[in-house]
Amino acid sequence: VPLASGRDADVFAIDAQRVLRRYRDGGDVAGEAAIMGYVAELGFPVPIVYEATRADLVMERLDGPTMTQALVVGDLDVQTGGALLADLHRRLHELPPRLSSDPGDRILHLDLHPFNVMLSRRGPVVIDWRNATEGPADLDLALSALILAEVAVEDANDMAPAANLLLTAFLEHSGGDPLRMMDRALAMRRTDPNLAGAEIDRLPSAAGLVRRSR
Repeated sequence: VPLASGRDADVFAIDAQRVLRRYRDGGDVAGEAAIMGYVAELGFPVPIVYEATRADLVMERLDGPTMTQALVVGDLDVQTGGALLADLHRRLHELPPRLSSDPGDRILHLDLHPFNVMLSRRGPVVIDWRNATEGPADLDLALSALILAEVAVEDANDMAPAANLLLTAFLEHSGGDPLRMMDRALAMRRTDPNLAGAEIDRLPSAAGLVRRSR
């Protein structure tokens, strides 16, 4: 049963406890499943993975809204949302890397924003680990800030004012130095195949907003 669709994947309900997420462009989800299993063992909130086969990932079916949905209807205020997003980064970056021997490396999600946080009965759960890797924690912070800023600078987007406030709250509660990785984050977003032309055109303005907000 179709449940949801994103930019590059579709989600189907299998039963009351499980969903199937399938990438439209194929690929192999083994690496994503391995990272999810690793952080789950260390206590970080992710969906339970039941099976990973080529482009298909069978996972725990989560109840509750996304953080974005909760912000839109007013069940979550931007200050609390910004603090929650920063805390998820902090908790993730406290974990040791799975593969890297570099003491400065951490597990990075690289797409940690309100659409990818489910507010379930067991607490916030981070989804969509396709981009996850290891590296400097500040890069993860920079990408999250940049993604929020992309919404904030889109004048036609009704969520722009809230995204601006959420960005400010996120940066206020975040540690580290995301600005030192802003150029790298900007380069990564420019090459993201999921971004359209107008979205790419707004990236310099978004990066400027992050720099002014820090």
